[in-house]
Amino acid sequence: MTLSIRSFNLGPLQTNAYLLQGDDPQRAVIIDPGMNPGPLLRAIEPLTIEAILLTHAHFDHIGGVEEIRNSKGCPVYLHALEQDWLTSPKLNGSLMWPEASPPISTEPAEYDLAEGQQLNLIGHTFRVFHTPGHSPGSVSFLCGKDLFSGDVLFRQGVGRTDLTGGRERDLYDSIQNKLFPLGDDVTVYSGHGPKTSIGYEKANNPYIR
Repeated sequence: MTLSIRSFNLGPLQTNAYLLQGDDPQRAVIIDPGMNPGPLLRAIEPLTIEAILLTHAHFDHIGGVEEIRNSKGCPVYLHALEQDWLTSPKLNGSLMWPEASPPISTEPAEYDLAEGQQLNLIGHTFRVFHTPGHSPGSVSFLCGKDLFSGDVLFRQGVGRTDLTGGRERDLYDSIQNKLFPLGDDVTVYSGHGPKTSIGYEKANNPYIR
């Protein structure tokens, strides 16, 4: 089964939102719909959206949640540790960055995510890995050989740990013990910047080598 992956660079922080489609091109999943989601909204207009999956609940990753959920009637999935963040501009960071965002608050997520969970969506299985460090409820989604890492692992970079609930030790533990064992041939789609691979980051990431 094929997985089509389209990325949309959204908002002032250039957050990557991902639109995923399986063998039925009329059905899709969205990962991290960020701020100023106009291009993404236009792309999904003719589609049925089965779910919005959130890697975490920082404001730049959730800015488009309410508009898409209201227009498409789709559920939102988020780790239980950050359920309160959707409703709290203080926790999701939008209150602290007025130059980048107005205060953002959405309705709570319909479903909790947890380590080891498997979601069957658009004809594919998404495995959930709890990968804290950047934020306490950060998760990564693995679909086949495609990994959506949020702000945990970037091309030659890692997520910051100086925001609410961040912890450097947890971040490196998540990368070394959850993501790196997935295999060198796994493609990594990050929350910001270009895609990379586990093998490339093992060999070239200056923060982890």
